[in-house]
Amino acid sequence: MVRLPTHTAYPFSKTYSEIIDVRSEKEFAEDCIPGAINLPVLNHEERAKVGTIYKQVSPFEARKLGAALVAKNMVDRLTHHFANKDKKYSPLIYCWRGGQRSNSLAMVLTQIGWQVTVLEGGYKTYRAYIRQQLETLPLQFNYKILCGLTGSGKTHILHQLARRGEQILDLEKIANHRGSLLGQTWENDSIAQPSQKQFESRLVEQLQQLNTERTVWVESESNKIGEVYLPTSLWKQMKQASCIEIQLPIAARVKWLLQKYSYLTHHSEIVKNKLLALKVRYGREKIAQWHRLIDEEKGDIFVEDLLKSHYDLAYRRSLEKTYQKIERVLSVADLSEQSLETVLNFLCENI
Repeated sequence: MVRLPTHTAYPFSKTYSEIIDVRSEKEFAEDCIPGAINLPVLNHEERAKVGTIYKQVSPFEARKLGAALVAKNMVDRLTHHFANKDKKYSPLIYCWRGGQRSNSLAMVLTQIGWQVTVLEGGYKTYRAYIRQQLETLPLQFNYKILCGLTGSGKTHILHQLARRGEQILDLEKIANHRGSLLGQTWENDSIAQPSQKQFESRLVEQLQQLNTERTVWVESESNKIGEVYLPTSLWKQMKQASCIEIQLPIAARVKWLLQKYSYLTHHSEIVKNKLLALKVRYGREKIAQWHRLIDEEKGDIFVEDLLKSHYDLAYRRSLEKTYQKIERVLSVADLSEQSLETVLNFLCENI
């Protein structure tokens, strides 16, 4: 009797030895099920070649070539990746629609004797699940918004709240962006922003780890962080949530920004190029002034003027338009350990 792999349309409540995405590297890079590994049955170039023959020659010739390439790749996978798997190995396998690519690997592994499960509908089933989760999951939480002008230490305070055991949702970390013109994460240039689909997958994964009965602290954001957008349901909840605003003197904010975001002075050419995007709004003369301050290594003057001329005005407009439920304003002299302790004590005691 020929053994057949198991099929499922809802794998999310079961644990598997591995989740294997057999799509091409390019498809996998755009998004995948969290924790999945990529073992392409056909790589990007092979898939493109088979597709070209399918359209320009015939489906029959394309299937012959595809079968040969799949068999070649299968030998490599069996010799290396699967060689040391024990009898209890039970993977979940998926491709784009749960069709030939996933079933080709699943059939071989099943015949070896492993309990293999194929995701019906493949990645499209997973995306439908993510879309459904994004419609309902964000509505289950009570949010508190941490507001404050740029340089007020909102992200740092958010992380300190997490260290005290409070629930946080760090949207900038999920988006790998600090949410402003100069917000790209430059500490590791190899890590780009996730795609919109990746962002949504990571967001769902984070939300599913939170307790719906406890408050979730979130930093005030716009509905777009870099190049990714917040889901409508979350954005609506954030706009309706009450806010705590942190206020600092501008000198303390400048000091904090220069201390925490060294790229403002260490990546001067990149910063200068980024500032060119503001030329339409502020004019050539203002951009030239900022460039001169950067060239003259007057970082404190540059940052202060950038805050006054751009960030503070933009943030105030956004705050007045979006986050109108300011519950309390906390004025602190600086972001020293003592000042932060006072802020954190208040926040934790007044949830």
